[in-house]
Amino acid sequence: MRVLVTGGTGFVGRSLVVAFRDRGDDAVVVSRRPGPGEVGWEAIDSEVAHADAVVHLAGEPIANARWTRRRLQRIRDSRVQPTRAIASAIERSARKPRVFVSASAVGIYGMREDDEELDESAPSADDVLASTAVAWEGAADLPEGAGVRVVHPRIGIVLGRDGGALPRMAAPYRWFAGGPLGTGRQWIGWIHLLDAVRALVFAVDCDSLAGPVNVVAPEPVTMHALSQSIARALHRPAALRVPPFVLKLVLGRGLAQALLTGQRAVPRRLIEAGFVFRFPRIREACADLL
Repeated sequence: MRVLVTGGTGFVGRSLVVAFRDRGDDAVVVSRRPGPGEVGWEAIDSEVAHADAVVHLAGEPIANARWTRRRLQRIRDSRVQPTRAIASAIERSARKPRVFVSASAVGIYGMREDDEELDESAPSADDVLASTAVAWEGAADLPEGAGVRVVHPRIGIVLGRDGGALPRMAAPYRWFAGGPLGTGRQWIGWIHLLDAVRALVFAVDCDSLAGPVNVVAPEPVTMHALSQSIARALHRPAALRVPPFVLKLVLGRGLAQALLTGQRAVPRRLIEAGFVFRFPRIREACADLL
């Protein structure tokens, strides 16, 4: 199978490309600055016409800098515009891929402070992250007559050794300065990198999956429980809580608000389709990664 992967040089994308190639697929990476063996975005039309599946992961990270108005627009544009370009290329193509897996995020449910369990039937919210995710998914939708299965993997916080949130979260614990952010009661929809990659491959292969699919572990945890698991894996305490005002001072109000809230998202559709997690619990995930 020939799989076209955008964002294939990113944290999740690198591992996904390896997973496809390890099982014998021809994984073609689309990049803004293509290296050896990769293709540029200007070739998207011809590449789509030769692909059996498209997995679209490209998008600017949301937690690397303060949320100015300009940065929020860049985050939105980096998701919506490339997605629209791929969807248009698929629609124009005489030979279409059989599946288009276009990334989204559990942030579509909003920056929440409640304990409500959120499966894929939960409504979207209207805050800045949610509205970006709604537009992101909308850009990927194809006409019903296109004959292409479209999957929106709503990805949670992916935990891995060499990228993503976990190394930055774990760093203070190594210096005996770790602890939860804010009250610690906010819910975290997390997933081990291995399971995130396996879920994306599953979404390509499983003909019954279409529409939104929560790509999170089956046991969401609070920030407090995540902090305890990191501390236990590193044999360190988790006693130094970071007050909300410090986060707002350092990161700005918008980004701090995203970290002080969360979503209790659950992967109902993955489980119903028969997906089995290797790391369903946060303690085992942190022990493996740290």
